[in-house]
Amino acid sequence: MSKTKESDEIIAIVDDDLSAREGLGSLIRSAGLRVETFASADEFLARPAGETPSCLVLDLQMPGLSGLDLQKRLAEVGLEIPIVFLTGHGSIPASVQAIKGGAVEFLTKPFDEQDLLRAIQEAIERDRTTRQRNTDLRDLRERCESLTGREREIMQQVVSGLLNKQIAAELKISEYTVKIHRGHVMRKMRADSVADLVRMADSLGIRPRTDPRS
Repeated sequence: MSKTKESDEIIAIVDDDLSAREGLGSLIRSAGLRVETFASADEFLARPAGETPSCLVLDLQMPGLSGLDLQKRLAEVGLEIPIVFLTGHGSIPASVQAIKGGAVEFLTKPFDEQDLLRAIQEAIERDRTTRQRNTDLRDLRERCESLTGREREIMQQVVSGLLNKQIAAELKISEYTVKIHRGHVMRKMRADSVADLVRMADSLGIRPRTDPRS
């Protein structure tokens, strides 16, 4: 009988209750997912650097840093880990705060096991989307960094809507030279159209000038 292939994703469980950690770990492993367990938020924060978990199953109320405290701490350091909150003493204000902070789900104990597994799967999908977006953005930044200073200048002018002759007049170069540089920009950025280049510029935070003629 062949073994179920273990997923590449890591699910981190943070709960001060040993029996809860063991039960959650067994359930999540039964779905073919890798699990890491932590007895406190501080223990999770001290986790050796390595692959970031795809989902955090987090107890709301714990000694020391609470689940909400940990959520806030992760946001402060820019770690985008989807969180599924679990609590035995849920409150509407706490659930609202958790969801506003980006939590995937807020489940009250005892919870339905399938609800938890569905929430974890949603968290994994959200994490995949985030990682892909970050990878695409890094690639886009590398392409932009490959541009020369003049090409970056012309890219700014193009996404602002200026025509080649307007760019040439503003930069005091020939229209032919503008066309050459513009071609280099499109090729290096792998843009299929000006609209495509505008979308790329927006992702990079390069804003078009409010008035191309100013």
